[in-house]
Amino acid sequence: MSAPLADRLRPKKIEDIIGQPHLLGEGKPLRNIIESGELPNMVFYGPPGVGKTTLASIIAKKTDRHLVKLNGTTAGTADIKEVVAKLDTFIAPNGILLYLDEIQYFNKKQQQTLLEYIENGAITLIASTTENPYFYVYSAILSRSTVFEFKSVTPSEAEKAVVRAFDFMAQDRGEEYSVENGVYSHIATASAGDVRKAINSVELCVLSANSENGKKLITLENAKSLTQKSAMRYDKDGDEHYDIISAYQKSMRGSDPDAAVHYLARLLEAGDLPSACRRLLVCACEDVGLAYPQIIPIVKAAVDSAMMLGLPEARIPLADAVVLVATSPKSNTAYGAINSAMADVSAGRTGPVPRQLQNMHYDGEDNPNKGQFYKYAHDFPGHWVDQQYLPDAIKHKKYYEFGDNKNEQAAKEYWARIKKR
Repeated sequence: MSAPLADRLRPKKIEDIIGQPHLLGEGKPLRNIIESGELPNMVFYGPPGVGKTTLASIIAKKTDRHLVKLNGTTAGTADIKEVVAKLDTFIAPNGILLYLDEIQYFNKKQQQTLLEYIENGAITLIASTTENPYFYVYSAILSRSTVFEFKSVTPSEAEKAVVRAFDFMAQDRGEEYSVENGVYSHIATASAGDVRKAINSVELCVLSANSENGKKLITLENAKSLTQKSAMRYDKDGDEHYDIISAYQKSMRGSDPDAAVHYLARLLEAGDLPSACRRLLVCACEDVGLAYPQIIPIVKAAVDSAMMLGLPEARIPLADAVVLVATSPKSNTAYGAINSAMADVSAGRTGPVPRQLQNMHYDGEDNPNKGQFYKYAHDFPGHWVDQQYLPDAIKHKKYYEFGDNKNEQAAKEYWARIKKR
């Protein structure tokens, strides 16, 4: 059985790597480091299929190091010690380059064991991760490594790999292909920046194609059916999950209905209906708030409808609510007020409830201030009376300030008139 097409097409030279011009272009930092032959410990951070593993293999060959590949999901401390045992042997006369894929799955103890060997220079480490290394990689390793961020490959860059893959398949299999217009660009776009995924899609298109007049017909319809879900890169436990949710809420907060609907679509395409609903409700309360308080029950009704309908129909009430939130006036005054109050309570800045607000209770015979002295607001003009409500220790504290929107300004003017009486 032959190796997957992506492995057979794996670049052998830096110049052949698709994408990453910010790292590997002429005169760029990582390119210069590789050309110097003096390798620091490095962390490659970025999405799958963008050349991290390929580059590690090229670096090992270029610097004449013995390359050992481990994966954080399956390797352990014993594997690291086995690698160390190869040092100063004929297997690795020029040292070992350890490529540790998915280092985020190494626990702290395992990473500390690794640190011992990279600290004394016995091993040169290239770790790779699809997650933010500043969250998942032991700080002592990070402080001894240089982090390079790999970016998703653009569709135009990925299309070059797609064309090359079809040409290779035709030559390798001794076949002729008739590729319909739009196939190259569709596969490149649907791969969502993952070159390996794009090349795998090419292989599937070839293997599933029908023949006519001695040619294999690579149709756009077939390409679409084989890549219908491939444009989504989404892991509920990964950074991408939180990035999309963050962009979703920030787009609503920033009053951009187009971006908000886009990120809603990405959440729903991934089947993450609960996150879409939860963030929508939060945004209505936190970011629209008192500028349009009626929005809260409206959004709640839309969320209830979505949860009752389920996907795919849930997209309809959610789209209505998302556009409404994005295009509504904004205010976070109540959100700021409760956060400020919570901070005071957490810090112990409280105090006894003023006597006039306490629940009515029996005053002992020795209490000189018998009676509650509570003023019932409805007994006064405008249903308001000047009275202390906050504890003595913070009686002058201001948590809430009226926002500059129409609704809150109307309330501000109303209370200004009432309190002047």
